[in-house]
Amino acid sequence: AQGKKVDNAGRRVKGRGTGDGSTREDRYVGKSGQFESVDTEGGPGPSKSVEGWIVFVMGIHEEANEEDIYDKFSEYGEIKQMQLPLDRRTGFVKGYALVEYEKKSEAQKAIEQMNGAEMMEQTLTVDWAFSKGPIRGRASTRRKTD
Repeated sequence: AQGKKVDNAGRRVKGRGTGDGSTREDRYVGKSGQFESVDTEGGPGPSKSVEGWIVFVMGIHEEANEEDIYDKFSEYGEIKQMQLPLDRRTGFVKGYALVEYEKKSEAQKAIEQMNGAEMMEQTLTVDWAFSKGPIRGRASTRRKTD
């Protein structure tokens, strides 16, 4: 059994990561160990995505289009990116959108002004797409599962 590797329990092991090669600490030395990350400081509340502040919009009418959403939400700041998923089978909007702003203040203003607003005879629910724990002072708009 020459050259076969065994673990502490005497079992034969194969594959990557079983050798005497570099340890995890050695692997990420210097610039290769500097990863882009999202801020985790500050406790519960809204969380920034890697590129900006994303707002989750629910209750969108199935016949709405990107232009309708853009017109409503661009009043509060420059929209960096917007996604309006379509149902593959029907071709209609799935009922939600993700709107990304550069600044937190713009996203906050959009949430405050558009949450509960009417659009194409449907009430919109607007909230942060990402949060670090529960957001204080606000009841959750997400469905609870048993």
